[in-house]
Amino acid sequence: MNKTWRHRPPAVFRLDDDHVTVGLAKQAGGSSRRLVQVKPEPDFDTLAITVQESARSLPRGVRWRTLFWCALGGLILLAVGVRVTDLIVDLFARNKELGGLALALAILATVSAAVIAVREIAGLMRLATVEKLRQRAVDMIASDDRVEARTLVQELLDLTRRMPHLARSRANLEGHLGDIIDGADMLRLAERELMTPLDQQARALVSAAATRVSVVTALNPRAVIDVLFVLASALILVRRLAFLYGVRPGTLGFGRLVRLVVVHLAMTGGLAASDNLIQQMLGHGIAARLSARLGEGVLNGLLTARFGLAAIDVIRPVPFAALPRPTLRDLMGEVLRGFGDGEERQRSAEQNLAITEVPSTAT
Repeated sequence: MNKTWRHRPPAVFRLDDDHVTVGLAKQAGGSSRRLVQVKPEPDFDTLAITVQESARSLPRGVRWRTLFWCALGGLILLAVGVRVTDLIVDLFARNKELGGLALALAILATVSAAVIAVREIAGLMRLATVEKLRQRAVDMIASDDRVEARTLVQELLDLTRRMPHLARSRANLEGHLGDIIDGADMLRLAERELMTPLDQQARALVSAAATRVSVVTALNPRAVIDVLFVLASALILVRRLAFLYGVRPGTLGFGRLVRLVVVHLAMTGGLAASDNLIQQMLGHGIAARLSARLGEGVLNGLLTARFGLAAIDVIRPVPFAALPRPTLRDLMGEVLRGFGDGEERQRSAEQNLAITEVPSTAT
């Protein structure tokens, strides 16, 4: 099987040389110099760019749904304005004092609506800013751009200006920015300094909400009240987390935030009571020691904790790069500990009630 391969010695040539052919080599009868054959490969990059540009150049259709809702909203506003104007004119015709009162109320309602609209727009803009900031942080960690990292850190500092408990963290971060060269390390330092206290508070909020849901749903016999309480606790938890991380959404922004959290849960498969939750419950001996009602309460608490963790992933302005992401297993011990405390309080209350009933029956 030994075979002697013929090795070609290295050579230097120019593409414009007569002895260099591109494509099929030509037959050269009595030439003493060896011909060099260069075979061109298909240009896949050019083809990909051409297809991408052609896809972008496709004409976009008119967004009729957006035009419909805008036109309908304009008609409703015009109808309300005409009715209010007619009401004010009729009141002025009957009594000047009533007309003046109606005009003052209309002006007050208009100013209040304008202030509410400005706040809603500001809340939507803050939520959009946090989303863009998190996406830019992900791209910057991959590119390791120092200039972009400094810009992102400055935006994080501006976002946390209204948080007085982060004054020391901001001072430490600003003092060490000039000592770091890599952009990714700069963002990781900002995450450790600014997000560590917020993550600790967020974890405490999620743990407390999950414990509260588990205890209440375990003790309450009505399923409708359980569903309403779990839903209200989840919404309150999302709002508290949003204010904790500096988003401060309005009504529209809060609705969009809840939709983003639900979409995140749907994409990660966290809404269903998966086998992992059941395995964790069995691993802690819950199914063997508690009744069905108490086990259902624990499961509701774990689902609430999962919802809170998804909300942290959506609301947090930077991704988890330097700090570990909190998991359901981390929060499970705190939830079960709080659930056990609630169970012990219930048993002690029942024992005290039995002790107080014994003397009365003896007499």
